[in-house]
Amino acid sequence: MLEYASHLAAVRPVKRLVPWFSARGLNVSCLPVNEDIVLGDDVVMPVQLLYDLIDEASHRVIVDFCACREAMSCARYPKERGCLMMGDAALEIHESVRREVTPAEAREHTRLAVEEGLVPFVGKARIDNIVFGVRDNRRLLSVCFCCECCCISRFARNVPASHRTDNVHRLEGLSVGVTDACDGCGACARDCFLEAVEMRGGRAWITEGCAGCGRCAALCPGGAITLTLDNPAFIEEARSRIESLVDFR
Repeated sequence: MLEYASHLAAVRPVKRLVPWFSARGLNVSCLPVNEDIVLGDDVVMPVQLLYDLIDEASHRVIVDFCACREAMSCARYPKERGCLMMGDAALEIHESVRREVTPAEAREHTRLAVEEGLVPFVGKARIDNIVFGVRDNRRLLSVCFCCECCCISRFARNVPASHRTDNVHRLEGLSVGVTDACDGCGACARDCFLEAVEMRGGRAWITEGCAGCGRCAALCPGGAITLTLDNPAFIEEARSRIESLVDFR
């Protein structure tokens, strides 16, 4: 308890003093990548949210490389699968590291990233304004395709789960479960970028820190982890949050 209280005491001033850690500086929705997600009636695949945003954006820019994977010399995922930036401010990114693309090209870039197992984080990420030298005028929509081994998003695991829910959003209505097929191999726990899967009593346990990325279900060799999305309004809810922070049209 004392260690947890000490951790909170360290988190609060950081969020107050460092703008990109505040709820308005970092506010992204995590889109699960697992293709076997069980959908309720009238529920579409989560990636449809991103496709809709791509179609509506005023501009779409693909960054030629992922700075995180490049810096970490990633050996598991392609370094060239860079971020997708949208909105008027995307054109402020230096031409030497980006290319403007059509909606069809942006969709294909997204499809390949998801197929490769990279998790889309969509929303406001002020740190991208700083990295790419772009004014923070609420006109830059960030889409980062994150890997568990290199991407900066993994550092969110150092923040208590109850204090990162304002920054990293799990889709409303998404549930992650572990079935009796779990044999306790631990593959999901080893590769969870938020360390939100624990081994308890010889089987996997999904904790409150889970962002619902779906990577654990994709990795499980026995198919013992299930994702269910039973909320037809999840797109509207995520869009409302994104549009309150970013004008990307």
